[in-house]
Amino acid sequence: MMDQYSQAFKEEAEELLGELESSLLELEETPDDMDLVAKVFRAMHTIKGSGAMFGFDEISRFTHEVETVYDLVRNGKLQVSKELINLSLTARDHICSLLTDGEGRSGSAGNGEALIASFQNLIPGKPAARQEAVAAPPEPEEAEGVTYRIRLTLPENIILSGTRPDSLLRELNDLGSCRVIAQGDRIPLLDELAPESCHVHWDLILTTERGVNAIKDVFIFVEEDIDLKIDEIDDSLLLDEDPDYKRLGEILVDRGDLSQDDLNALLAEAKPFGQKLIDTSKVPADKIEAALQEQQLVRTARNRRQSREAESSVRVPAERLDDLVNMVGELVTVKARLARAAALLGNSELTEIAEEVERLTDELRDNSLTMRMLPIGATFSKFKRLVRDLAAGLGKNVELKTEGAETEIDKTVIEKLNDPLVHLIRNSLDHGIESPEERTAAGKPKVGTVVMTAGHVGDYVEITIKDDGRGLDRETLLAKGIERGLVAADAELSDQQIFELIFAAGFSTARKITDVSGRGVGMDVVKQAIDGLRGAITIASQPQQGTTINIRLPLTLAIVESLLVRIGDEVYAIPLSIVEECVELAEEKIENQGRHLINVRGKLVPYIPLREQFAISGRPARFQQIIITRLQGNRVGFVVDQVIGQHQSVIKTLGRMYKDLKAFSGATILGDGRVALILDVNHLFRQLEQGQGQFGTEAKSAAMGH
Repeated sequence: MMDQYSQAFKEEAEELLGELESSLLELEETPDDMDLVAKVFRAMHTIKGSGAMFGFDEISRFTHEVETVYDLVRNGKLQVSKELINLSLTARDHICSLLTDGEGRSGSAGNGEALIASFQNLIPGKPAARQEAVAAPPEPEEAEGVTYRIRLTLPENIILSGTRPDSLLRELNDLGSCRVIAQGDRIPLLDELAPESCHVHWDLILTTERGVNAIKDVFIFVEEDIDLKIDEIDDSLLLDEDPDYKRLGEILVDRGDLSQDDLNALLAEAKPFGQKLIDTSKVPADKIEAALQEQQLVRTARNRRQSREAESSVRVPAERLDDLVNMVGELVTVKARLARAAALLGNSELTEIAEEVERLTDELRDNSLTMRMLPIGATFSKFKRLVRDLAAGLGKNVELKTEGAETEIDKTVIEKLNDPLVHLIRNSLDHGIESPEERTAAGKPKVGTVVMTAGHVGDYVEITIKDDGRGLDRETLLAKGIERGLVAADAELSDQQIFELIFAAGFSTARKITDVSGRGVGMDVVKQAIDGLRGAITIASQPQQGTTINIRLPLTLAIVESLLVRIGDEVYAIPLSIVEECVELAEEKIENQGRHLINVRGKLVPYIPLREQFAISGRPARFQQIIITRLQGNRVGFVVDQVIGQHQSVIKTLGRMYKDLKAFSGATILGDGRVALILDVNHLFRQLEQGQGQFGTEAKSAAMGH
């Protein structure tokens, strides 16, 4: 049972470490953002507390030291610096390694001592500062309920009557989270001061679940003598449309400490509002402090509620979600069988049941697939750290900008996408972005930019990586392609075809191997990975303006909408998202007999006769059909005997015995129990590009739109 809890802690800690890394990178850009400082502190605090609870003593001990430093930052006793961020990121990696290596329990991770010493060296006047950190007043406990503004004025002779004001304040504090601000504007001059009189009155901000009557009960024995005003200013049960609270001026007007006319007059001046209040003495400093405290407490309470709303989820192991999707896949197959049986039997009641099952299955499929969808933002955050560290190692200044972090994609796709994206980012920094000196000489800003964007396009997700570096060298690529025998010396290729030479195995134009490149992994591996995800990758580049890599991926790898076609007695599936139209293979439209080109409304389209491709015997249908698809911006046709119709295909992987069948990306089970192979249209298109088999140069040019 404890292992189960330990695993839960590890999962939570990994999630928190991911958030911590993102927060630290943001904090590096905006070191004065105290919300980010508080976020870093909370992440450390949670890891420390949970670690101690589940026996990860070393993690708890180490994190406590880092947390102490951030407590000083939180209290304004230490500034966020580049060195602190660097140390904090290293500390985050150290905690991650303690989790991974399982040393977080043993206390043997002495490597953390050097880090702790480095953190302590940042603390000014170290012994005193640490003592202050321990003695710092704790944050008010987070409390649910309604937040009240209380203004309390006691009679001057209340002490003489035997009532202790501090007891009343303590009782209020016991009701919930309470902040007390004493107001001293009625304290007389020293020679008029009566020590036994109460000259102070109070502003309090109290968050409690006990209700307003509980507050009034505190003063039940003195209620006739006191001046008590209670206003409700925030309710945790209400959904906050705006997490921000009122501005300082609005609060002061609301509290009766400033008139609306005075507020308008102050706002007409150009100075900061707080400075105006001080300069004009419109409001005493104590009342401004009380208003600021109210503003801070309500904003904090609302932010906490919003954060909890966002985190209200159930943690489920990924394997269970995979099992669920697999079961839904089986259900989709059964649904197809039921629909077919109902159609064959012609029973109206059975048909009605089949339609109801179909509706429910479709809803269940959509919901179960949605459960596996994750925003790609977490992956983007990892790359911010990667770019930061790589740029420092290469002596370059590079900024990573991301857009579309909220774009959701199947978790399986995200996991398999990580390595290709890492390689593309490395390439952009190593080969694309120039050194600061080169960029200055070229009239560019010293800081290079890499932009990663993600967004939905129909059933696909498009991810783009764009840099503003030197761009691809067309002539160098072509010369290398000719040298390696990939391109004929007299070949006339488009820019796109030349750029795609970098996808050839072992292709490289790098003159030297660096720590970043030359690791034996090339763009061919990237393309294979993208193809394996049933996606496509394209390149665009302009000299001195940069390179853009575009990746198009399916939303999920589990179920795909497909078009079923028949060739002879065999049924095949083609992903529906790439199908543009179906036309008849009429003899009079075929151009250049033997070259597989057809005229579709005045434009030549190359096509692949699948019957010949798969060596299927027998006579073709009298009226064959061409499925026109669009692949990587090119139109390509696939000739079949018959178009059967749309089908929801649950993708089954092919066994090891069929690993050499590159033309198929998987299989699916039809409603009648037969197996249909799913065409790997990208592989077939590559054959067309490479001019293998029956395709010639003219067909390739037609496909490329030339």
